[in-house]
Amino acid sequence: MPRYDFSSHRLHVDAPLAPGKHIDLTHGQANYLTNVLRLGEAATVLVFNGRDGEWTARIAIVSRKAARLVVETPTRPQPRAADLDYLFAPLKHARLDYMVQKAVEMGASRLVPVITRRTQVGRLNRERMQANVIEAAEQCGILAVPEVLEARPLERALAAWSPDRLAVFCDEDADVRDPVAALSAYGQGSGELGAAQPVALIIGPEGGFDPDEREALLRLPRVARLSLGPRILRADTAAVAALALIQAVLGDGRA
Repeated sequence: MPRYDFSSHRLHVDAPLAPGKHIDLTHGQANYLTNVLRLGEAATVLVFNGRDGEWTARIAIVSRKAARLVVETPTRPQPRAADLDYLFAPLKHARLDYMVQKAVEMGASRLVPVITRRTQVGRLNRERMQANVIEAAEQCGILAVPEVLEARPLERALAAWSPDRLAVFCDEDADVRDPVAALSAYGQGSGELGAAQPVALIIGPEGGFDPDEREALLRLPRVARLSLGPRILRADTAAVAALALIQAVLGDGRA
């Protein structure tokens, strides 16, 4: 696989990518490239849309406030999509921003806010979450852009659960204290997350799941219960730790 080019600026675009394709930039994108980054006519950037891989594109200045890109050559093919859902009880503002960005960096393919009985955040800005997803993907060389789903009650998410999806549930009362050993029992030697089995990580709210919710989680068809150690972690910290474990044991961290 080609190495990431971290020296070039990367931009996510919502348009098909092909040689010679012209892409009109939004006002914000044009301002960012020409005024913030001070890139001029014929400067090149890397572009991706989450479907067609990564390409080089040349800037064409249309006017003082408008620009477009001319797509030139492919640099990296679109990778095979993982199947890693991240279900989480929403947090407040900056901590939610951080958690969304880190989930993208750690390879989550779908972000699913779930409302639990102890969730303290009543309203979510889905557009802000999607903007954080795109920003993280642009900065970290990620080509598969995770989808941000609408928030839903935990009960509804569990009622629609697919029986073949492995639920990774961070549980301080897990029987197996070694989280690597607990996950290894479900490994299928694929070396690529989602090739052998779909996975979902479930992180609860501050204060944890209530007893009924916990029992409902444990009744799912396939559940890997993880202990994350002797310390109580904040929800955003637990997410990063658990996603790293999943990728290291079951996913592309082993490649």
